[in-house]
Amino acid sequence: MQEKEGNTPMERESRLVVVSNRVGPLSDEGKAGGLAVGLADALRRRGGLWFGWSGETSEAGTTSEAKTEVEGDVSLVTIDMTEPQVAGFYLGYANRSLWPLLHYRLDLVRFDRESERMYRDVNREFARRLMEHISDEDLVWVHDYHFFFLGDELRKLGFRGRLGFFLHIPFSPPEMFAALPAANDMVHAMLAYDLVGFQTQNDRRNFANFCKHELHGHKEPDDYVRVGDRHIQAKVFPIGIDAESFAEFAASDEAEENAAMLRNSIGGSLPIVGVDRLDYSKGIIERFTGFERLLEDYPDRIGKVQFMQVAPLSRSEVEEYVDLRGEFEGLVGRINGRFASLEWTPVHIMTTGLSRRALAGIYRAARVCMVTPLRDGMNLVAKEFIAAQDEADPGVLILSRFAGARAELAEALIVNPFATDDVAAALERALAMPLEERQERWRAMRDKVFANTAAVWCRNFIEALEKSGSAPSGKGV
Repeated sequence: MQEKEGNTPMERESRLVVVSNRVGPLSDEGKAGGLAVGLADALRRRGGLWFGWSGETSEAGTTSEAKTEVEGDVSLVTIDMTEPQVAGFYLGYANRSLWPLLHYRLDLVRFDRESERMYRDVNREFARRLMEHISDEDLVWVHDYHFFFLGDELRKLGFRGRLGFFLHIPFSPPEMFAALPAANDMVHAMLAYDLVGFQTQNDRRNFANFCKHELHGHKEPDDYVRVGDRHIQAKVFPIGIDAESFAEFAASDEAEENAAMLRNSIGGSLPIVGVDRLDYSKGIIERFTGFERLLEDYPDRIGKVQFMQVAPLSRSEVEEYVDLRGEFEGLVGRINGRFASLEWTPVHIMTTGLSRRALAGIYRAARVCMVTPLRDGMNLVAKEFIAAQDEADPGVLILSRFAGARAELAEALIVNPFATDDVAAALERALAMPLEERQERWRAMRDKVFANTAAVWCRNFIEALEKSGSAPSGKGV
């Protein structure tokens, strides 16, 4: 790595190496989320490498020639996978086993020996290919549930540098996670990292309790966990957004055009919005059951509110998502069939994605935003909604008690998404809330959203990783 002008070798920062399933973008053109925004800022500042899957399949798969893009001091390096690797690693183990398990949906988990083998193989192959590009002086930061084993594989290959991991989704309780046949192996592999980061205290506590009760380890002061000869730190780093940029998006011409279209489409109705990938963890079915109950229990709202749900389709190759789409569309059809008139339709849905500027406009025009996951790591929609509001007339956030964002955004209306009557009552309260109360709640949340940004999240994790010690033996655990 080249030294930056004015730095002596002793002053030079370690190069940052980021590993994630998908890579980039480095520039935020209204499409990047919190992860990309935070990491791109850190990579541009100190130089580094971003490594991951190309998003493409080839016969060579993980042995394919690496594709490299260079922007300033940052390299984006990607490799392919074969179709069987994508089927086993990504669609199979990552999304049929780990995703539902970590979101507390043991009823949807599928355990398959072949997909587990492919998941381990892909982690091993990604580690082998990454070793071609890194040295022990690098600071390596691995992201999310796709790569639980990658750090351990790097240690086995001889990497002795600092190694961090961040889980963007929840970590389920030990008694639930233990249902995974590879649970002990997976958490042992996580102990190869020097620092493991989580979105919430609950997630960190679940991990530490698994280490204690299932692996016979010990919880120690300052968020340290000891299992055998491994002594690692497990800490909470709640992710944020680029709040200033998103607020600027909300004031852009594209945002205003979309806000105007929403207002025109609903006439004089008060707009309620939801923005979620179509996933069973997001509580979309429960949300609309609550909206239906609002129309039943508060009939004065019929014809005066309208729900716009943006729900881009997700993982359409997975059977559970096909079933979810059918249930969702059936429920929307039932609500519209029960309550619609010639002049008014209660629910509109969009299954195509929108740019973040367009979404910012929809958030800004909304009287209510419903963020009601059944379980979520953080949920950045809640923070984007707050950042997008007009201080003169802010909307109301209804937030699930099971979203990670609840810890920061306590001034939202907090609901149990499984309690239909409570959801309906919260909707009525939000729709009737006076301006002064809306402003007071919004200001309190805005301060936190603008203080704990994606850049702050990234900087806090990197600083903690720089202070951590590397594995003394450089070997797997």
